[in-house]
Amino acid sequence: MKAFRLVANSLLVPFSLSPLCTVVAQESSGKTLDPIVVTATLGPKTVGESLASVTVIDEEDIRSKAPADFTDLLRAQPGINVTGNGSFGKTTSVYTRGVKNGGTVFLVDGVKMHSATGGGASWQYFPTELVQRVEVVRGPRSSLYGADAMGGVVQAFTLDPKQGQKGWVEAGAGNFDSQKASAGISGEAGNTRFSLSGLHKESDGTAIVEDGEDKGFRNTAGLGRVVHEFENGGEASAMLLQSEGNSEFEGGDTDFMLRTLGLGVATPLNENWRMGIQFSESRDEATTFQGGSESKFNTRLQQARWENTFSYSVHELVVGAELQQDEVSSTQDFSETSRTNTAVFSQLRLNFGPVDAQLSLRSDDNEAYGTQETGGLALGYKFDRSHRVRASYGTAFRAPTFNDLYFPFTDFGGGFAFSGNPDLKPETSENYELGASGNYQAWFWDLAVYQMDIDSLISLGVVGGVTTSVNVDNARIRGTEFSAGYDSHGWRTAIALSYMDPEDRKTGNQLRRRTRQTARIDLDKTVSNFVFGGSVIAEGDRYDDAANTNRLPGFATLDLRAGWNFAPDWSTRLTLANVLDKEYSTARRSATQNYIAAGRTGMLTVRYDFR
Repeated sequence: MKAFRLVANSLLVPFSLSPLCTVVAQESSGKTLDPIVVTATLGPKTVGESLASVTVIDEEDIRSKAPADFTDLLRAQPGINVTGNGSFGKTTSVYTRGVKNGGTVFLVDGVKMHSATGGGASWQYFPTELVQRVEVVRGPRSSLYGADAMGGVVQAFTLDPKQGQKGWVEAGAGNFDSQKASAGISGEAGNTRFSLSGLHKESDGTAIVEDGEDKGFRNTAGLGRVVHEFENGGEASAMLLQSEGNSEFEGGDTDFMLRTLGLGVATPLNENWRMGIQFSESRDEATTFQGGSESKFNTRLQQARWENTFSYSVHELVVGAELQQDEVSSTQDFSETSRTNTAVFSQLRLNFGPVDAQLSLRSDDNEAYGTQETGGLALGYKFDRSHRVRASYGTAFRAPTFNDLYFPFTDFGGGFAFSGNPDLKPETSENYELGASGNYQAWFWDLAVYQMDIDSLISLGVVGGVTTSVNVDNARIRGTEFSAGYDSHGWRTAIALSYMDPEDRKTGNQLRRRTRQTARIDLDKTVSNFVFGGSVIAEGDRYDDAANTNRLPGFATLDLRAGWNFAPDWSTRLTLANVLDKEYSTARRSATQNYIAAGRTGMLTVRYDFR
């Protein structure tokens, strides 16, 4: 969250973002704190040098907040809207700068996670407890990451062993009969280091609709990492993460499984050329039991990426190629069950004293929807070591899903039948942004204004009496984002304010489920062995339908937390979410029934770290 704080431990940069390397924090007297990030560009750059709108959520933030769901970290961050069908592992969507869930790319250590049938990531099943750091990049990034990076990119970095740490165990319990336990070990032998960690949590949950029954959630997850450093500065790495369990909803339940595997090698070939290659696979599998029937939607994304970075003085050129294949296995008889995408890409990063320039180009050729070219141009000017302005232009696209293209004709009864449309085109966008920032030793601020014009929006329409996906609407999304933070003398403070105008250009209505205003304030204070903190999150009203007739009112919530390091290597934390027991909704189940979030929620944990 605090985009001024450097990571003080070694961070493995996944090859899919840049060659494998180690980024070490630098905190020297008199220097401006400007964290190194890797998601905004195809290589490690400070937030200022990235010429993008970036939010960093570091390990201290994650540990102190101990959120129940991963998206609780993202909620009301600049430009971010989160909606959900209730709490505790229920279906959740992330809207970045007003772009629907499928328009935000989610990476885990550089590996893309998404459902090829539904589009977007299954955020609700991803285990926060195995995450060390999160980077949120807002604005188009299709010229770097291809399809779906229209609103932005969220990347989670999993736990990496720290020097001197051998492992930990943690256990906790809370209301709604919630329990969780996690443990991890790490070690090193010569130039090789490894870590293994695991998690189990479950809850009876709470009602997700008014007068409904409690709907539970169960999750078991594991993570393994191995990294070997070569004498020439290169690295080889392997990472495997799996999360599986069960989530109940109104009328049924879902067995789920997420898995991501990444294998990468990167090495310098000479002082000006670094090359690497990565192979990865991600799976999103769900089996749903409802009304006495079973439905299965399993998707797999396999990817190979080759990347070369050439440097000349302070300038860099990245060129590479990518091959990926989506596969679907389902109880539904899709007319096509796989599609292949090939891409070539490049990025030029230039520095001329106070002036930075970046140019990126990419071409994707997909056998399902054809060829798409995207590009980006960003310019920055640094007035002094603390103040910088930036301007950027970029194009992006969002791919139609397998459901959009190939879902078989199905009569659901009640006069409603649905079928896919193989003639769909991708959504495309043009984006403009102006920004200014100040980074100092103890605090930062950042301001951005943007406009996004989206063509060929994919929405539902009726053709020949059958509901199908069609390219009909255009949208214009304008917005302003402001963030600021302070970190000194035991105080950690962050403020995020956003205003957005997400307009359907055909009707003039507000786009469905997007709110115009969000605000978030996080405040923590460390006193000796204690830390106390709280968060206030406020969101404006939104509409659950395109016609803007089903209004969901705005709300504000208060979270409180406290931690105590009561003995060497021992700590305990208490978190209270929605302290005022506010009932609120961000989505509707039907025209007359809202999904409701959990009320007051508490969790107490105890942790021991092995040294």
